[in-house]
Amino acid sequence: MAAAEGSGAGETLFPGLADMSISQDIPVEGEITVPVGSNSPDEDYSTLDEPVKDTIMRDLKAVGKKFVHVMYPRKSSALLRDWDLWGPLVLCVALALMLQGGSADSKDDGGPQFAEVFVIIWFGAVVITLNSKLLGGTISFFQSLCVLGYCVMPLTVAMLVCRLVLLAGGGTVSFIIRLIVVGAMFAWSTLASTAFLADSQPPNRKALVVYPIFLFYFVISWMILTFTPQ
Repeated sequence: MAAAEGSGAGETLFPGLADMSISQDIPVEGEITVPVGSNSPDEDYSTLDEPVKDTIMRDLKAVGKKFVHVMYPRKSSALLRDWDLWGPLVLCVALALMLQGGSADSKDDGGPQFAEVFVIIWFGAVVITLNSKLLGGTISFFQSLCVLGYCVMPLTVAMLVCRLVLLAGGGTVSFIIRLIVVGAMFAWSTLASTAFLADSQPPNRKALVVYPIFLFYFVISWMILTFTPQ
């Protein structure tokens, strides 16, 4: 009885539908399109089709921007977000080459060789990164290596200045100048690295992360300060 009432109500509400019929021979034509938002230029852009020159220039600009972030350290995620190891590799090779041409070649003074400097920098950066991860750090392994490597740049500048000072001659004045330059660049490297890495650590463990960074840059600074030409 309820079904009969529902059928009667349907006929009352839509009285014209009962007389309509759809022929099976009528073809269905047309297009069904779903409007979507237009893609941004970044989504349509692919680096696979760009010339090699454009790729190299883009990477060089990215490395240059990271150098600027290190020279003017401030709390920024740019160095962590777009990480790379090209800059740290160039800095490490440059520093090792400059340390190579002096007492490292002397038989009397066992100065650091190229491979020794290279291993000290990268092994130290890896140890600091593992220490940061074990203490609960939130950044990735390669992000930490990127920051520690780029922050070697002030010490590389200090090494260049020390080489120029040593060309003018040795003595007490030369040592004092080198001590001031290396000390300032050591503080700069330490502050720059902690500015990027400190916020990624738990508040009660920041000191445990900063201390190995301090030792890492102190060892590099000591190699620079004690460098003497052959």
